[in-house]
Amino acid sequence: MAEESENPIESMVEKISEKIHDHSSSSSDSDSDSEKREKKPESPSSVKEKIYRLFGREKPVHKVLGGGKAADVFLWRNKKVTAGVLGFVTAIWVLFELIEYHLLTLVGHILILSLAVLFLWANAHTFINKTPPRIPEVYIPEEPFLQVAAALRIEINRGCAVLRDIASGKDLKSFLVVIAAFWIMSVVGSWCNFLTLFYIAFVLLHTVPLLYEKYEHKIDPLAEKAMIEIKKQYAVFDAKVLSKIPVAALKAKRV
Repeated sequence: MAEESENPIESMVEKISEKIHDHSSSSSDSDSDSEKREKKPESPSSVKEKIYRLFGREKPVHKVLGGGKAADVFLWRNKKVTAGVLGFVTAIWVLFELIEYHLLTLVGHILILSLAVLFLWANAHTFINKTPPRIPEVYIPEEPFLQVAAALRIEINRGCAVLRDIASGKDLKSFLVVIAAFWIMSVVGSWCNFLTLFYIAFVLLHTVPLLYEKYEHKIDPLAEKAMIEIKKQYAVFDAKVLSKIPVAALKAKRV
């Protein structure tokens, strides 16, 4: 009887001790899990958000350039097409700039040659036993020209509105930036003519995005340092020069 009375007591004590042990182990596991969560490294997305990108872009270079066939040409995704386009533009530049060929002369010679070939072929087909040439009808649709004109009109109106806001004296920083851009454009225009400038811009458009996409991990840190230095210099210029310009007084007088 004594042994039977002691067995239930011992079993109860063992159950209580097991519950205490399980509770302590679960609490220790939760503590360790919380510590692991605290020590868990940041996710790649959070790391990517902290990386500086040139011009504040958040998309790949291909998407920034439009993500279509034009972006494929700029980034040399189709090397044959890009090489062909660059070769054609280079030939045009060499023809007009180095050889000093004129546009009207070139158009006239091309028209003379094409019309002469078609005329001779159309009259000589009976002698050479070949079918006469099928000259296609040239028809220029109206809709693409209207779309291009509408797009140009929107962009020109937007540019005029921006220039009007800058000229009204609301933003001195934008005014100085635009003046500097126009001055650089005038200086570059004095160095070369429009055709050479267009060719240089065309070549840069087909080389700079490719080089940036290839070496963006090196260019972005350098650009970040350059932007920090530019902001510092602008802060000094603002404190010493721009802040002393009585813009607020002039606005008060206008009002």
